Amino acid sequence: MGETLTIVDLQDLDNAVITCRRCPRLVAWREAAATQSRARKEQYWARPVPGFGPADARIMVVGLAPAAHGSNRTGRMFTGDRSGDFLFEALHAVGLASQAHAVSRADGMRLIDTRMAAPVRCAPPENKPTPQERDTCRPWLATELELLRPTLRAVVVLGAFGWQALLPVLSAAGWQVPKPRPVFGHGVEITLPAADGGPALTLLGCYHVSPHNTFTGRLTQAMLRDVFRRAQEFAGDRK
Repeated sequence: MGETLTIVDLQDLDNAVITCRRCPRLVAWREAAATQSRARKEQYWARPVPGFGPADARIMVVGLAPAAHGSNRTGRMFTGDRSGDFLFEALHAVGLASQAHAVSRADGMRLIDTRMAAPVRCAPPENKPTPQERDTCRPWLATELELLRPTLRAVVVLGAFGWQALLPVLSAAGWQVPKPRPVFGHGVEITLPAADGGPALTLLGCYHVSPHNTFTGRLTQAMLRDVFRRAQEFAGDRK
C-alpha cells in the first residue's frame, strides 16, 4: 500500500484495493482472462477483488484468490463460479447469507454477520500465486483484520494456502499466535487470545470449496455447514 493512502474504514480499504497494480504478473493475467477462449461474452471486472460483507462482521471467510472467470469476472468474492455456488448454498442454509445463489454484484446477495476476503486479491495463473505475490498482497488482509477487530470473533479458513497466509498477519492485528504455528486441517479449531486482553479469535480450518474437493466428496455440504455452525457458536450472539 502506498504511504499516501489514508484508510480509516473498510470502504477506504476497498477503494484502495481495486486500484492496486503492484504485481505485474497478476495484473497481466487478470486483464488477459477476458480474452481467453473460455471467457464469457461480458465485460470483466479484471481488477483486484475487495472484501465482501458488513463492516461489523463477527465471522470472516478467508479463501485463496479470485478465480479468473469467477470473481475476476464479476468483481465480488466467490461470485460466478462453482466454488461460490457451493459456498453460498452452505452460508444460506445456516443463516449467514440472504440467498443461496450468487451470480453478480447486482443479484441482491447480502451476507449476514459475515465478511469474505482473500490473501491474494488478483486472479493468479493456475490458481497459484507466488510467495512474493502473497507477501506483497499481505497488507490488504492485515488492514482488513485490524478494521474488523472490534467485532470479529471467528475466521473460517478455506484451505492450507489461506491458513498459511493468514497466520503471519494475525499478531499484527492484535491476536497471539502460538509457536510453532498451528497446522491446517479440516475441522481444526484454534482459539487465539487477544494481546490486549480483549475478546479472543477462533480459527476454524475447512477444506477449500474447489470443484476438486466438492466433486470428489472430500468436502460435502454437511461438512461445510457444520464448520459454519461451529463458527456461529464461537462468534456468539450479537449484543
